Amino acid sequence: MAYHLVQRDRAGAERLAGTLSEALKRLRHCERCNTLTEQSQCELCSSPRRDASLLCVVETPADLLMMEQTQVYGGLYFILLGRLSPLDGVGPKEIQLDKLVERAADGVVKEVILATNFTVEGEATAHYVGELLRSRGLKVTRIARGMPMGGELEHVDTGTLAQAVFERREI
Repeated sequence: MAYHLVQRDRAGAERLAGTLSEALKRLRHCERCNTLTEQSQCELCSSPRRDASLLCVVETPADLLMMEQTQVYGGLYFILLGRLSPLDGVGPKEIQLDKLVERAADGVVKEVILATNFTVEGEATAHYVGELLRSRGLKVTRIARGMPMGGELEHVDTGTLAQAVFERREI
């Protein structure tokens, strides 16, 4: 993208640079959920319409946006800003698990929904966080995985298909 802008759209490159510079000055992390916002608390955390008894844990602000686009979740969020990855030097402190535990154990949260990615690191993070929160008496659930909508069996990887069979439900 940078090469294209520099070679073919220098004015666009300058606009993009200015916009990024302005965003760096104005944006910060929400004090409750860690998403990006211009205020101390984001709109979602400030909304009285959200169900404060549900807390969905995601890895990044982009994951939060994807969850919101589904229009099926009405609770609040906590963004880890990463995932556990010991090989990369990312441990519990780097993804602010102490802040998550404090938030989840506030007496208002009744269920924590783990929506980390289905990667090795995301699964390890979900397992670690789940054990940590369950030991404090919290209900912890994990988003389901399986066949994508519109997917065909012959084009799905065996791991996804196996998980779909394992997590099947009665109709």
